[in-house]
Amino acid sequence: MSRTWNFAAGPAAMPEEVLLQAQAELLEWRDTRASVMEISHRGKAFMALAAEIESDLRTLASIPPHYKVLFLQGGATLQFALLAMNLAMPGQSADYLLSGHWGEKAAREAAPYVEVRIAADARANQYRALPARADWQLDDGAAYVHYTPNETIHGLEFADIPEVGDVPLVADFSSSILSAPLDVTRFGMIYAGAQKNIGPSGLTLLIIREDLLTRATRPMAGIFRYAEHAAHQSMLNTPNTFGWYLAGLTFRWIARHGGLVAMAARNQRKANTLYAAIDDSGGFYRNEVAPRARSRMNVPFFLHDVQLDAHFLREAEQAGLLGLKGHRALGGMRASLYNAMPPEGVDALVAFMQDFRVRHG
Repeated sequence: MSRTWNFAAGPAAMPEEVLLQAQAELLEWRDTRASVMEISHRGKAFMALAAEIESDLRTLASIPPHYKVLFLQGGATLQFALLAMNLAMPGQSADYLLSGHWGEKAAREAAPYVEVRIAADARANQYRALPARADWQLDDGAAYVHYTPNETIHGLEFADIPEVGDVPLVADFSSSILSAPLDVTRFGMIYAGAQKNIGPSGLTLLIIREDLLTRATRPMAGIFRYAEHAAHQSMLNTPNTFGWYLAGLTFRWIARHGGLVAMAARNQRKANTLYAAIDDSGGFYRNEVAPRARSRMNVPFFLHDVQLDAHFLREAEQAGLLGLKGHRALGGMRASLYNAMPPEGVDALVAFMQDFRVRHG
């Protein structure tokens, strides 16, 4: 076996300890005499596991009792539409803060179900800096305020939680969930695709304040209604049981390694190391995001000569560094530094970047 350092943005690297435990339990999980993938999601064994996983997450992330935790499907993209359907009445407006590609897409997908107001917009600076707070135009009557705390493609991250008054704050935490402590009570709803910091693709975590489940919105099928999923403990339909199980292993891995405080310190250290290598390269590499808005999770960077891009990627792969190609919307390179990426992986990337600069500078 020859595993490498995987910097992919998602599906992303998972903790090796988690993968090894899943490997050991793959054929027979606990005393069920079957794989966890093969047992009924409505059986006592899996129901008990689901309760354990929720309890572990609540402890890890300090989630209060008046918030429901749901394990759903469809990724964050499905939630772009479902949150508008569940939180707003027809004709009602919602405020969106645009700081990158995914914030844009969230607003676009919500538009058929809510009047989207762009309350803050960083498109004018090509998403190189966050929208200036003085320019925000929030509406006290909005159904909710939506933002993307960390933009996976453009590499911008909010350093703090926006203050939006009494309007429920909704956030797509797909690429930064569980990377640092978070005050859940500041939010009406948090959602995140699992494939970056939680586990494999195909699972979506949703944390929602209970009072928002009772909002009268519009007629819709039960499968689209968050309240129905909450009433059925996320088992309204057959869930992604294996993804749920792997998420549980990941939650315990985070707890064993010091919890969210330790993850925050480790992630900041990794980001500092990589940004220093970019900034100290004499212009050979560059990151175009304003320093105050730089993401700890996703670091896009560009070579001074685009003709070197293909050489960089080919040589990086030969050196055991995978997933560094930038998103097609932006180009260049991108290194994702999620929880599962150890500092040694970032050190290996930096060493390669320095060697490549010497040889091609």
